[in-house]
Amino acid sequence: MKEKEFISVIKNILNSKYIGDDCAYLKDLCIVVSQDSLVEDVHFKKNLIAPFQLGYKSVMVNISDIAASGGKPLYLTVSLSLPENIDADFIKEFYSGCKKACGDNIEIIGGDITGSDKIYISVCAIGKTHERNISSRSGALTGQKVIVSGVHGSSAAGLRLLPNGCEKLVKAHLEPKAQVEFAANISKNVEGKYAMMDTSDGLMDALSTIANESGVLLDIDFKKIPYDKEIEQFDDWKDLILYGGEDYQIVATVPQDYPKGIEIGTVKEGLGVKLNGKIYTKEEVEKRIYNHFGVKS
Repeated sequence: MKEKEFISVIKNILNSKYIGDDCAYLKDLCIVVSQDSLVEDVHFKKNLIAPFQLGYKSVMVNISDIAASGGKPLYLTVSLSLPENIDADFIKEFYSGCKKACGDNIEIIGGDITGSDKIYISVCAIGKTHERNISSRSGALTGQKVIVSGVHGSSAAGLRLLPNGCEKLVKAHLEPKAQVEFAANISKNVEGKYAMMDTSDGLMDALSTIANESGVLLDIDFKKIPYDKEIEQFDDWKDLILYGGEDYQIVATVPQDYPKGIEIGTVKEGLGVKLNGKIYTKEEVEKRIYNHFGVKS
Protein backbone atom coordinates (compact mmCIF):
# COMPACT_ATOMS: atom_id res chain seq x y z
CA MET A 1 0.00 0.00 0.00
CA LYS A 2 1.57 3.28 -1.06
CA GLU A 3 0.43 5.38 1.91
CA LYS A 4 2.22 3.25 4.51
CA GLU A 5 5.21 2.81 2.21
CA PHE A 6 5.51 6.57 1.76
CA ILE A 7 5.24 7.18 5.52
CA SER A 8 8.04 4.67 6.11
CA VAL A 9 10.27 6.44 3.56
CA ILE A 10 9.54 9.85 5.11
CA LYS A 11 10.22 8.56 8.61
CA ASN A 12 13.57 7.08 7.55
CA ILE A 13 14.69 10.26 5.78
CA LEU A 14 13.66 12.67 8.53
CA ASN A 15 14.76 10.33 11.33
CA SER A 16 12.07 11.82 13.55
CA LYS A 17 10.90 10.05 16.69
CA TYR A 18 7.56 11.81 16.36
CA ILE A 19 6.48 10.18 13.09
CA GLY A 20 4.56 6.91 13.34
CA ASP A 21 1.51 7.57 15.50
CA ASP A 22 -1.50 9.58 14.34
CA CYS A 23 -0.40 12.37 16.68
CA ALA A 24 3.03 13.76 17.48
CA TYR A 25 3.47 13.87 21.27
CA LEU A 26 5.57 16.94 22.07
CA LYS A 27 6.28 16.14 25.68
CA ASP A 28 8.29 19.31 26.33
CA LEU A 29 5.28 21.42 25.30
CA CYS A 30 2.66 19.13 26.89
CA ILE A 31 0.72 18.90 23.62
CA VAL A 32 -0.19 16.44 20.87
CA VAL A 33 -0.47 17.61 17.26
CA SER A 34 -2.16 15.96 14.29
CA GLN A 35 -3.02 16.89 10.70
CA ASP A 36 -5.39 15.27 8.23
CA SER A 37 -6.55 16.12 4.72
CA LEU A 38 -9.75 15.40 2.81
CA VAL A 39 -9.73 15.57 -0.98
CA GLU A 40 -12.74 15.77 -3.28
CA ASP A 41 -13.28 12.54 -5.27
CA VAL A 42 -10.87 10.70 -2.96
CA HIS A 43 -12.49 11.07 0.46
CA PHE A 44 -15.87 12.48 -0.55
CA LYS A 45 -18.14 13.27 -3.49
CA LYS A 46 -19.53 16.80 -3.41
CA ASN A 47 -22.96 15.66 -4.65
CA LEU A 48 -23.27 13.13 -1.82
CA ILE A 49 -22.41 15.27 1.19
CA ALA A 50 -23.78 18.67 2.26
CA PRO A 51 -21.30 21.47 3.03
CA PHE A 52 -22.41 21.40 6.68
CA GLN A 53 -21.69 17.67 6.92
CA LEU A 54 -18.36 18.09 5.14
CA GLY A 55 -17.26 20.72 7.64
CA TYR A 56 -18.48 18.61 10.55
CA LYS A 57 -16.69 15.49 9.37
CA SER A 58 -13.46 17.32 8.48
CA VAL A 59 -13.19 18.55 12.05
CA MET A 60 -14.44 15.41 13.77
CA VAL A 61 -11.86 13.11 12.14
CA ASN A 62 -9.10 15.33 13.53
CA ILE A 63 -10.67 15.47 16.96
CA SER A 64 -10.70 11.68 16.83
CA ASP A 65 -6.93 11.56 16.25
CA ILE A 66 -6.26 13.73 19.30
CA ALA A 67 -8.67 11.66 21.40
CA ALA A 68 -7.04 8.41 20.26
CA SER A 69 -3.67 9.67 21.50
CA GLY A 70 -5.16 10.19 24.94
CA GLY A 71 -4.95 13.98 24.65
CA LYS A 72 -7.66 16.58 25.24
CA PRO A 73 -8.65 18.29 21.95
CA LEU A 74 -8.46 22.06 22.26
CA TYR A 75 -7.54 23.96 19.06
CA LEU A 76 -7.83 23.56 15.29
CA THR A 77 -6.69 25.36 12.17
CA VAL A 78 -8.65 24.75 8.96
CA SER A 79 -7.22 25.32 5.48
CA LEU A 80 -9.35 25.20 2.32
CA SER A 81 -8.44 25.08 -1.36
CA LEU A 82 -11.56 25.80 -3.41
CA PRO A 83 -12.59 25.96 -7.09
CA GLU A 84 -14.14 29.11 -8.56
CA ASN A 85 -17.72 27.80 -8.46
CA ILE A 86 -17.78 27.71 -4.64
CA ASP A 87 -19.86 30.54 -3.16
CA ALA A 88 -20.27 32.21 0.24
CA ASP A 89 -23.19 29.91 1.12
CA PHE A 90 -20.84 26.92 0.94
CA ILE A 91 -18.39 28.65 3.31
CA LYS A 92 -21.19 29.55 5.73
CA GLU A 93 -22.53 26.00 5.86
CA PHE A 94 -19.06 24.40 5.95
CA TYR A 95 -17.92 26.43 8.94
CA SER A 96 -21.25 25.97 10.68
CA GLY A 97 -20.58 22.23 10.47
CA CYS A 98 -17.05 22.76 11.77
CA LYS A 99 -18.38 24.74 14.72
CA LYS A 100 -20.99 22.08 15.50
CA ALA A 101 -18.30 19.40 15.62
CA CYS A 102 -16.14 21.54 17.93
CA GLY A 103 -18.88 21.91 20.52
CA ASP A 104 -18.21 24.21 23.46
CA ASN A 105 -14.67 23.12 24.36
CA ILE A 106 -12.73 23.21 21.07
CA GLU A 107 -11.90 26.35 19.11
CA ILE A 108 -10.91 27.01 15.49
CA ILE A 109 -8.12 29.58 15.70
CA GLY A 110 -7.16 30.15 12.06
CA GLY A 111 -6.24 28.56 8.75
CA ASP A 112 -5.92 29.49 5.09
CA ILE A 113 -8.04 29.76 1.92
CA THR A 114 -6.70 29.47 -1.62
CA GLY A 115 -7.90 28.54 -5.11
CA SER A 116 -7.68 25.08 -6.71
CA ASP A 117 -9.32 22.76 -9.21
CA LYS A 118 -11.18 20.74 -6.55
CA ILE A 119 -12.00 21.00 -2.86
CA TYR A 120 -9.04 20.25 -0.62
CA ILE A 121 -9.39 20.43 3.16
CA SER A 122 -6.50 20.27 5.61
CA VAL A 123 -7.03 20.46 9.36
CA CYS A 124 -4.39 20.70 12.08
CA ALA A 125 -5.49 19.71 15.59
CA ILE A 126 -3.77 20.44 18.89
CA GLY A 127 -4.50 18.72 22.17
CA LYS A 128 -3.40 19.04 25.77
CA THR A 129 -1.63 16.18 27.57
CA HIS A 130 -1.56 17.47 31.16
CA GLU A 131 -2.34 14.73 33.70
CA ARG A 132 -2.88 12.15 30.94
CA ASN A 133 -0.97 9.01 30.02
CA ILE A 134 -0.46 9.41 26.27
CA SER A 135 -0.81 6.26 24.16
CA SER A 136 1.35 4.78 21.42
CA ARG A 137 0.71 2.18 18.77
CA SER A 138 3.74 0.35 20.13
CA GLY A 139 2.46 0.19 23.71
CA ALA A 140 0.53 -3.11 23.74
CA LEU A 141 1.73 -5.60 26.38
CA THR A 142 1.23 -9.35 26.59
CA GLY A 143 -1.61 -10.17 28.97
CA GLN A 144 -3.63 -7.05 28.30
CA LYS A 145 -7.14 -7.27 26.88
CA VAL A 146 -8.30 -5.64 23.64
CA ILE A 147 -11.32 -3.36 23.93
CA VAL A 148 -13.37 -1.23 21.54
CA SER A 149 -15.70 1.69 22.19
CA GLY A 150 -18.60 0.74 19.91
CA VAL A 151 -19.99 -0.70 16.70
CA HIS A 152 -18.06 -1.28 13.47
CA GLY A 153 -19.19 -1.47 9.85
CA SER A 154 -21.88 1.21 10.05
CA SER A 155 -19.99 3.94 8.20
CA ALA A 156 -18.99 1.66 5.33
CA ALA A 157 -22.58 0.46 5.04
CA GLY A 158 -23.81 4.05 5.12
CA LEU A 159 -21.46 4.97 2.29
CA ARG A 160 -23.01 2.28 0.11
CA LEU A 161 -26.50 3.51 0.91
CA LEU A 162 -25.90 7.20 0.05
CA PRO A 163 -27.84 9.35 -0.40
CA ASN A 164 -31.22 7.91 0.64
CA GLY A 165 -30.57 4.69 2.52
CA CYS A 166 -31.04 3.78 6.19
CA GLU A 167 -30.84 7.11 8.04
CA LYS A 168 -28.91 5.66 10.97
CA LEU A 169 -26.18 4.15 8.77
CA VAL A 170 -25.94 7.13 6.42
CA LYS A 171 -25.56 9.42 9.43
CA ALA A 172 -22.82 7.17 10.81
CA HIS A 173 -20.87 7.85 7.61
CA LEU A 174 -21.61 11.55 7.14
CA GLU A 175 -21.64 12.64 10.78
CA PRO A 176 -19.29 10.39 12.78
CA LYS A 177 -18.64 11.09 16.45
CA ALA A 178 -15.15 10.99 17.93
CA GLN A 179 -14.99 8.90 21.11
CA VAL A 180 -13.45 11.67 23.19
CA GLU A 181 -14.72 10.68 26.63
CA PHE A 182 -14.01 6.98 26.13
CA ALA A 183 -10.39 7.67 25.20
CA ALA A 184 -9.97 10.27 27.93
CA ASN A 185 -11.06 7.80 30.57
CA ILE A 186 -8.35 5.39 29.45
CA SER A 187 -5.58 7.99 29.39
CA LYS A 188 -6.57 9.30 32.82
CA ASN A 189 -6.85 5.92 34.52
CA VAL A 190 -4.48 3.43 32.87
CA GLU A 191 -0.96 3.48 34.27
CA GLY A 192 2.04 2.22 32.34
CA LYS A 193 2.22 1.31 28.67
CA TYR A 194 -0.87 0.71 26.55
CA ALA A 195 -1.83 1.06 22.88
CA MET A 196 -4.74 3.01 21.44
CA MET A 197 -5.92 4.00 17.94
CA ASP A 198 -9.10 5.05 16.25
CA THR A 199 -10.60 2.96 13.47
CA SER A 200 -10.47 5.60 10.75
CA ASP A 201 -8.94 3.11 8.29
CA GLY A 202 -10.84 0.10 9.60
CA LEU A 203 -10.82 -2.17 12.62
CA MET A 204 -8.37 -4.65 11.12
CA ASP A 205 -6.00 -1.83 10.17
CA ALA A 206 -5.93 -0.60 13.78
CA LEU A 207 -5.51 -4.10 15.18
CA SER A 208 -2.77 -4.99 12.71
CA THR A 209 -0.94 -1.72 13.24
CA ILE A 210 -0.95 -2.10 17.02
CA ALA A 211 0.12 -5.75 16.78
CA ASN A 212 3.03 -5.09 14.45
CA GLU A 213 4.21 -1.86 16.08
CA SER A 214 4.12 -3.55 19.49
CA GLY A 215 5.53 -6.90 18.36
CA VAL A 216 2.61 -8.92 19.73
CA LEU A 217 -0.29 -11.12 18.63
CA LEU A 218 -3.83 -9.81 19.09
CA ASP A 219 -6.13 -12.82 19.50
CA ILE A 220 -9.58 -11.53 18.48
CA ASP A 221 -12.99 -13.19 18.86
CA PHE A 222 -15.08 -11.96 15.92
CA LYS A 223 -18.32 -12.85 17.73
CA LYS A 224 -17.52 -10.24 20.39
CA ILE A 225 -17.11 -7.35 17.94
CA PRO A 226 -20.20 -5.09 18.23
CA TYR A 227 -22.08 -4.07 15.09
CA ASP A 228 -25.47 -2.82 13.97
CA LYS A 229 -27.69 -5.66 12.69
CA GLU A 230 -28.82 -3.39 9.84
CA ILE A 231 -25.54 -4.04 8.00
CA GLU A 232 -26.45 -7.72 7.58
CA GLN A 233 -28.42 -6.64 4.48
CA PHE A 234 -25.05 -6.80 2.67
CA ASP A 235 -23.59 -10.18 1.73
CA ASP A 236 -20.12 -9.05 2.79
CA TRP A 237 -21.19 -7.51 6.09
CA LYS A 238 -18.38 -9.23 7.97
CA ASP A 239 -15.85 -7.52 5.70
CA LEU A 240 -17.56 -4.18 6.41
CA ILE A 241 -16.99 -4.75 10.12
CA LEU A 242 -13.32 -5.61 9.68
CA TYR A 243 -12.20 -3.43 6.77
CA GLY A 244 -14.92 -0.80 6.24
CA GLY A 245 -13.28 2.17 7.94
CA GLU A 246 -14.45 5.61 9.06
CA ASP A 247 -16.33 4.43 12.13
CA TYR A 248 -13.94 6.45 14.32
CA GLN A 249 -14.35 4.10 17.23
CA ILE A 250 -11.46 3.46 19.63
CA VAL A 251 -9.38 0.28 19.89
CA ALA A 252 -7.15 -0.06 22.93
CA THR A 253 -5.10 -2.63 24.81
CA VAL A 254 -5.60 -2.18 28.55
CA PRO A 255 -5.02 -4.09 31.80
CA GLN A 256 -7.45 -6.92 32.53
CA ASP A 257 -8.99 -5.02 35.45
CA TYR A 258 -9.85 -1.92 33.41
CA PRO A 259 -13.66 -1.74 33.79
CA LYS A 260 -14.86 0.04 30.64
CA GLY A 261 -15.19 -0.84 26.95
CA ILE A 262 -16.24 -3.94 25.03
CA GLU A 263 -13.67 -6.73 25.25
CA ILE A 264 -12.98 -8.44 21.91
CA GLY A 265 -9.67 -10.21 22.50
CA THR A 266 -6.35 -10.65 24.29
CA VAL A 267 -2.75 -9.59 23.72
CA LYS A 268 -0.49 -12.65 23.42
CA GLU A 269 3.04 -13.55 22.40
CA GLY A 270 3.50 -13.77 18.62
CA LEU A 271 2.92 -11.32 15.79
CA GLY A 272 -0.13 -10.25 13.84
CA VAL A 273 -3.88 -10.56 14.30
CA LYS A 274 -5.44 -13.95 15.03
CA LEU A 275 -9.04 -14.14 13.89
CA ASN A 276 -11.18 -17.28 13.63
CA GLY A 277 -8.08 -19.42 14.06
CA LYS A 278 -6.08 -17.74 11.29
CA ILE A 279 -3.17 -15.36 11.86
CA TYR A 280 -3.26 -12.35 9.51
CA THR A 281 0.07 -10.75 8.68
CA LYS A 282 0.64 -7.05 8.14
CA GLU A 283 0.91 -7.63 4.39
CA GLU A 284 -2.38 -9.54 4.20
CA VAL A 285 -4.26 -6.80 6.04
CA GLU A 286 -2.77 -3.96 4.00
CA LYS A 287 -3.99 -5.58 0.78
CA ARG A 288 -7.56 -5.26 2.04
CA ILE A 289 -7.73 -1.79 3.55
CA TYR A 290 -8.65 1.42 1.75
CA ASN A 291 -5.96 2.76 -0.61
CA HIS A 292 -6.06 6.55 -1.02
CA PHE A 293 -3.71 6.31 -3.99
CA GLY A 294 -5.84 3.82 -5.87
CA VAL A 295 -8.97 5.97 -6.16
CA LYS A 296 -10.16 6.89 -9.66
CA SER A 297 -12.13 10.12 -9.92
